[in-house]
Amino acid sequence: MPDAAAVVLGMDVGGTSSRALISDLSGRVLGVGEAAGGNPNSHPADEAVRQIATATRAALRDVDPAAVRAAVIGMAGVSKMADPLFRDLFEREWGRLGLSCELSAISDCEVAFAAGTPEPDGTVLIAGTGAIAARIEQHRLIEVAGGYGWLLGDEGSAYWLGREAVRATLGALDRGEPLHGLTAAVREALLPGDPEAHRKQLITAVHAAPPIRLAELAPLVTKASDPVATEIVERAARVLVDTAARTRAPDDDTPIVLAGGLVAPENPLGKTLRTELASRGFPAPHTAGPGAAGAAWLAALDLTPDPKTLHTRLLPP
Repeated sequence: MPDAAAVVLGMDVGGTSSRALISDLSGRVLGVGEAAGGNPNSHPADEAVRQIATATRAALRDVDPAAVRAAVIGMAGVSKMADPLFRDLFEREWGRLGLSCELSAISDCEVAFAAGTPEPDGTVLIAGTGAIAARIEQHRLIEVAGGYGWLLGDEGSAYWLGREAVRATLGALDRGEPLHGLTAAVREALLPGDPEAHRKQLITAVHAAPPIRLAELAPLVTKASDPVATEIVERAARVLVDTAARTRAPDDDTPIVLAGGLVAPENPLGKTLRTELASRGFPAPHTAGPGAAGAAWLAALDLTPDPKTLHTRLLPP
């Protein structure tokens, strides 16, 4: 019989933000918290643990930690939990928070899928700073495609969009064409106030900047409406669908969930991506809601008699 007083904790931890949410089994949210990025692959272990704890402590502000019966943390870089140093730091902070329930650490792909559908099986396609698709079965990740990082892949991601925008700009310079629209915006972003900049200066500026600078150029592509930007967006949609297709059989009719900043329905890439999915016979995609809510729902699966109703309350369609 379900424990009416039980509450669950969900955490969604990425490179730029860490979010926590506490809910009871009726779907009533009792606390939320947010902090800076806690991905242990992109931040020092002590800093990552500190940010995760900060978000969780804020969510626990009005909740007795002893009431938390289950917790799920979805984390980019979840494999770091196997590192004894990180695990020790994490467990010590967990104890300081007053939490005694068991914690399940899972991939952010699993959390994103759960944030989009209560179904146990399907595909999640994430396109944000990076890009990856994953096959989910019984709420667990069993196969991935893409996600190699900016240097080796992540086709269709913000990194990829920024790189393609720079390449288009260099191509125009090589051909002696005047820069306008997207290409002019790229030159101005990389070499502000220098309308006469040539290809060597542009190449030098890109190589001198950290890789994330490429991803920061992505909004120039999605906000532009000229043919160069449109062509890049259309190619991004095609390669993202190619990535998703690698996780599915041709006749698969299980759900596909879209997650990440680039796939929002109002984003030009999100719109084009949905059109491309439909043209290839994919089912109408779900859009993932807040990851921390998806993680809280997963934490409640073994505690609630009605997971689908709880999902609707935590993650309204």
